Amino acid sequence: MVDIDFLTHTLKNGIRIIHKNTDSPVAHLGVLINTGSRDEKKNEHGLAHFIEHSVFKGTKKRKAFYILSRIEGVGGELNAYTTKEETVLYSTFLNEYYERAAELLGDILLNSIYPEKELEREKEVIFEEINSYKDSPSELIFDEFEEFVYDGHSIARNILGTRKNIKKFNRDSILRFIRNNYHTDQIVISSVGNYDFNELIKLLDKYFGETPEKLQKPTRKTFTNYIPETRSVEKDTFQAHCIIGNIAYDIQHKNRIVMVLLNNILGGSAMNSRLNLSLRERRGMAYNVESSYTAYSDTGLFNVYFGTEKENLDKALSLVQKEFKLLRDKKLGAIQLSKAKKQLIGQIAISTESHEDLMLAIGKSYLLFNKVDPLRVVYNKIDAITTADLLEAANLTLDKKQMSTLVYY
Repeated sequence: MVDIDFLTHTLKNGIRIIHKNTDSPVAHLGVLINTGSRDEKKNEHGLAHFIEHSVFKGTKKRKAFYILSRIEGVGGELNAYTTKEETVLYSTFLNEYYERAAELLGDILLNSIYPEKELEREKEVIFEEINSYKDSPSELIFDEFEEFVYDGHSIARNILGTRKNIKKFNRDSILRFIRNNYHTDQIVISSVGNYDFNELIKLLDKYFGETPEKLQKPTRKTFTNYIPETRSVEKDTFQAHCIIGNIAYDIQHKNRIVMVLLNNILGGSAMNSRLNLSLRERRGMAYNVESSYTAYSDTGLFNVYFGTEKENLDKALSLVQKEFKLLRDKKLGAIQLSKAKKQLIGQIAISTESHEDLMLAIGKSYLLFNKVDPLRVVYNKIDAITTADLLEAANLTLDKKQMSTLVYY
């Protein structure tokens, strides 16, 4: 199949490939798996992330050192990450090393042996990662917020897991999780680089095509039971840290792009976001204030985070609620709406200049939707958003009665 912007192919075993050709000497190749921490059972909490760490610790033909050196020895990078719904392995390298990268990613995904000695060592690394989060309240508060927003559901649990669970993990628990959750039709290989697509298909078929077809049976339990809650936790911190938010549209919802625009207006990355102007620029009450919107397969989460002097907490919260109310009650003028759309379109265009980010973005889109909208289609969707659409999203998501709040003070 040929798209004007992207080239796609499906291997016989169901693994899908998407490629964007560039004229850059640097290429990016990633393997995206539709499995994350929400797919863990309670006694597996932290296992998806533990696998992401452990996949580099030895294969049938390579020890850990040779895995790391295979790409990094020629100036490239090898990396991975886990989210609540995906596990991703990826590499950046010079174009001449495409086959080296493809072979290595195939080897670690399909042939890792998870030696017990290496697993025990990696557990200590993850314990330190957990400790580093505990030392960072501005990061920890996001995990704790999701824990009570999604209370009782697997998506509530943080990605890192607990020391108690991680200590129990071994090679058998890893292989069992992979067997139960890694399915060939839920794997996408994403490529951005200067490489002939037909040659890329041959390459990926060689290193990924021999693994047997394994199709997924839907197993994710849908989240439905949201109850707003407010919590305050005493912490030994210099600032008060606050996060306030609500559930929002899932990733398949027709209004997801409306929510993206609303979030960008309110507290996106630009310095002229409403919250940044209100709390930081006009009043100097916060160094960091931001909003974020995360869309999952069956739910979504919108939140605002800020840190401020403890005596300023109530005032800052009042200002945040004021901005929520303005967006609920007052339509944007035509000029305001036009500027907001142009800003988001420009940000998206600039983000595609990072070919690594582009590789990950098209890979995720193809994984979830089996398509990638060309940029002009995305821009048209943004241009089609109306003031009524924004009001609808604001009144649903920014409803004061539906807000949950977590404060560290």
